[in-house]
Amino acid sequence: MSSEKKQVLILCTGNSCRSQMAEGLVNAYLGEDWQAFSAGTAPSGMVHPLAVRAMAEVDIDISQGTTDSVDIYQEMQLDLVITVCDSAAKNCPMWIGDEEVKHMPFDDPTKLIGSDSERISACRQVRDLMRDRILPYLQSR
Repeated sequence: MSSEKKQVLILCTGNSCRSQMAEGLVNAYLGEDWQAFSAGTAPSGMVHPLAVRAMAEVDIDISQGTTDSVDIYQEMQLDLVITVCDSAAKNCPMWIGDEEVKHMPFDDPTKLIGSDSERISACRQVRDLMRDRILPYLQSR
């Protein structure tokens, strides 16, 4: 088996919350075998503070993350693309073809209207769901 890491691009719309958290989880827990990148079909320009906070609670720092356009990964040889929202799945770039594309949708916790406590709780739930779904999927490959 090759000692090179497999590369996964995690794609959502704004690249501010779900894809950022998933990238952090993959790199923190599966970093020996996988290198994760994240991007958006319409990048928001900032990593959402709730995502930073939820990840800090599990000792993963995503505060320095950048919101990137999917276009910068056009020339990269990827092993897998995971779309984490329905909009990104519908707007997945046409150049993605050789790579396997896996759709794993998660609710957007930043869209929740509620108290700060309710909003961070929603972010934690999505973080934990992604950990429980994405990590085992990658480990099985």
